[in-house]
Amino acid sequence: MNDGCTVGQYLIDRLRQLGLEHLFSIAGDYSIEWLNRYVTPSSIEIIEEVNEVNAGYAADGYARLKGIGALCVTYSAGALCAVNAVAGAYVEKVPLVLINGTPSIKKTITFEQTGFSAHHFISGRETDLQSFEHITVAAVRVDNPDLAPALIDYALTQCISERRPIYIELLQDMVDLQCEPPRGVLKPARILSDETSLEQSVERICARLESAENPLIWVGVEIDRFGLQEKAMSLIQQLNIPFVTELLSKAVLSEDDALFVGVLDGQASSAAVTDLATTSDFVLALGVWLTDINSLGWEPDYDKTAFASFDAVKFGTYFGGQVALEHLIEGILAQKIAPKVRKLPEKPARKAPTVGSSDVITYQGFYNFIQQYIDRKTIVSSDASMNYFGSLLLDVPRPGGFIVQSSYSSIGYSAPAATGICLAKSPDQRVMVFTGDGGFQMTAQCLSTQTRFKLNPIIFVIDNGVYAVEQWLADASVFHADKPFYKPCVLHRWNYSMLSEVFGCRGWEVGTYGELTDAVTGALKNSNSPSIIQVRVPDKSIPENAKWKTQ
Repeated sequence: MNDGCTVGQYLIDRLRQLGLEHLFSIAGDYSIEWLNRYVTPSSIEIIEEVNEVNAGYAADGYARLKGIGALCVTYSAGALCAVNAVAGAYVEKVPLVLINGTPSIKKTITFEQTGFSAHHFISGRETDLQSFEHITVAAVRVDNPDLAPALIDYALTQCISERRPIYIELLQDMVDLQCEPPRGVLKPARILSDETSLEQSVERICARLESAENPLIWVGVEIDRFGLQEKAMSLIQQLNIPFVTELLSKAVLSEDDALFVGVLDGQASSAAVTDLATTSDFVLALGVWLTDINSLGWEPDYDKTAFASFDAVKFGTYFGGQVALEHLIEGILAQKIAPKVRKLPEKPARKAPTVGSSDVITYQGFYNFIQQYIDRKTIVSSDASMNYFGSLLLDVPRPGGFIVQSSYSSIGYSAPAATGICLAKSPDQRVMVFTGDGGFQMTAQCLSTQTRFKLNPIIFVIDNGVYAVEQWLADASVFHADKPFYKPCVLHRWNYSMLSEVFGCRGWEVGTYGELTDAVTGALKNSNSPSIIQVRVPDKSIPENAKWKTQ
């Protein structure tokens, strides 16, 4: 036994080895000693958050750029507040570590056998663990120092292998107990493919790629989650085939590339994208997740589309099980298929719209205007709202420059996720968040953390006074008729820009393009705190590519 290693130190050492530099936390008496004695003196910086769901969203945003994120909470009252954030990370394959400071063995046994309760207890030692078993790929309870290294290593290896959250219960009386020191470095488990399924899948796909006159590649989110950007780009260039993405995978590859056409998300797509998808005689969907967000009023043609995702290939009636996406791409590349000759649709020239400084901002007008400020140094994060539609058609030139939680779609995600994104991004990058007013009301305290740590996201709150996307989903005809909004969709109005005085950052309220110009100019100059820009738009104004459902 190494006298210099304890359970608390072991966990720190493993997290540092995996590249963690920041830990999001909420102080709690069951976790405070580990935070104070082990995390504080380490190279991992504690980011003290204001609530558990914001901490979870921040860790999620951080992990999407860094490859791992972590938050530390306290038992039940804290951990159960983070359930929604962990669930979102599970759905979207984000490697997140939830460390739950947990009552001692003595307190647990006393409660279970006498009924004398410690605060935060619900029904004994299994409550939190069982809650998280369904939304993590590993849930462990560290209640023995000799088993701690194996339990921690197993959970963390699952996290980096599956790219999904894990849950670690760290009992308060385990933290200072001695254990074996870390051995070696943790690595993801090997990816495995069934040789027969892989060979058959490669053969079928290559045959269609060779025979197709107008093939198309649809790049999905798994290309990002499994770090396959370079291999996917090599395949696209080798085949000389145009490619599209989905909203969840927008800007995974450079949108400046000559073969990129746009985002394929049903009827919200541009005309060039829908025309290309319709006229293509074979579509290779690499890592695409089918959701109702990327099939808006439209369904893929399954007879001409080969879906390679979730470790399988589905093409018409063919199913190839246990086919890793990386192995499939490598197999197709090895066949060296002759490149195609195909004329791509011309991309429309982008330029700032001609608007008067006193003109009232519309939803679509805002997105037409903001395009000029998005360059290779910009990371865009769009929240679950009508902003999905507006941001979908933006040009985001830098690979990895767009972050969205569009599969799970928890409103209020993007603004607190920006806390983690700001800490994980490159120094030359700037974060812009587009959120609805309803979503922002849920997580507005993120401004406190961002101000405290001198982070500088620019948060645009589109203020129309309603949960517009919920109304759109329920009855979109309201937006072009003299009909009232559903009462549950109407918000209590906030003066969002004035929150800057509460939290100590910068704020603007704008309703015209002249005011918006001044606000963006000021926000770009503000490098030491978040900037909140309250963008007033008419309540029935929606993006142009959302109007197909209003007819």
